[in-house]
Amino acid sequence: MLKVTSFRYLSVIYTRHCYPLLFNNGCNLQQRNNSSSFKTEQFSKYLKNTFETNSYENRTIEKLFNGICSKRRSSLAEAITLVESNHEVKKKMSQVLLQLVLQKLKTDGSNEKLKRLVPNCVSSSLRIGITGPPGAGKSLFIEKFGMYLTCDVGLKVAVLAVDPSSKRTGGSLLGDKTRMSMLSVEPNAYVRPSPSSGELGGVARNTMEAIQLCEGAGYDVIIVETVGVGQSEVAVGDMTDIFALIIPPAGGDELQGLKRGIIENCDIIMVNKSDGDLIIPARKIQTEYTSALKFIPRKHKVWRPRVSRISALTNTGIAESWKTMMSLFEVLNSSGIFLQQRREQTRAWMWSHLRNSLEERFKNNPLVKTNLPVIMEGIEKGEIPPGLASDILVDLTFNKN
Repeated sequence: MLKVTSFRYLSVIYTRHCYPLLFNNGCNLQQRNNSSSFKTEQFSKYLKNTFETNSYENRTIEKLFNGICSKRRSSLAEAITLVESNHEVKKKMSQVLLQLVLQKLKTDGSNEKLKRLVPNCVSSSLRIGITGPPGAGKSLFIEKFGMYLTCDVGLKVAVLAVDPSSKRTGGSLLGDKTRMSMLSVEPNAYVRPSPSSGELGGVARNTMEAIQLCEGAGYDVIIVETVGVGQSEVAVGDMTDIFALIIPPAGGDELQGLKRGIIENCDIIMVNKSDGDLIIPARKIQTEYTSALKFIPRKHKVWRPRVSRISALTNTGIAESWKTMMSLFEVLNSSGIFLQQRREQTRAWMWSHLRNSLEERFKNNPLVKTNLPVIMEGIEKGEIPPGLASDILVDLTFNKN
């Protein structure tokens, strides 16, 4: 095993290994031939023999899958806990379970309830992302919106609320279920708070898997509420069909609306708390954001983002917001953008999982663990820049010669 014994030796290692990579654009990794490539028909076989037939793990997977098919909320809750686990065995169990759920969704086809609302619907569910700054009234809106969908429209609603995790202790308050007291006890609704666990973008690492489990359990609309986010945290847009931004009446001026990031990724902007003395400021913000959106390139050529005023406190604009979402849903399905967007989202989250897995395996690599103390000492003493240190670690790991 190659070990770095001093900072001076780092320069030798870096010169020997990194420079050929940088200037010759070479690669010392062995190239795999076509015969060893992974084929589509191997997916089922890849997971089939993961656990013994009569093992505890296999029995648990079977129990959870049958519970999800039977639309039991307790099984869904246990399954989401499983996919959120970092335990190696449980991670494998969750992958087997997800494979079974995906096969079920493929067999079931499009959602009949949504088809009655949008005849050209091609999906098993509608995914809605709700984001906005802290204090904008996201949780109250979701509760009123969810109650409207379950009681008035007749749909089953799942809410995945992501709570920020503390960098110091790692804990999360997970208070969204307490805020949504009415929706939490609604038989046709399921509210699941989850910690962000340090993930950027306003969502948790396994939110996409939780969405798929909710779809397998028969929920028609899945709402993802992000943590209170800023302008650059738009990861929820990579897992939902409709991306809605909720802002308070003091949400900034027209220049704020022109800033890129979260604004240009939104399909719908809702100015909440438009009641009482805040009606006039809400109208002003609505006008300014409507004007600003004219100068921002559209997310979809077939849809112009809309700005509306709502009041979750007085139930104003809730039904109108659903009608707007249905209009967008119909446009996305009829234009073919819906399926294309779903495919792009799946690819994006595969790369997201790949980055997380590579980072985790990299940190646990014996070669990295051996050389990291010396490299960290060089960084702390100001003898080596962090960028060079990372290049050295990568080079030591992937270049065996």
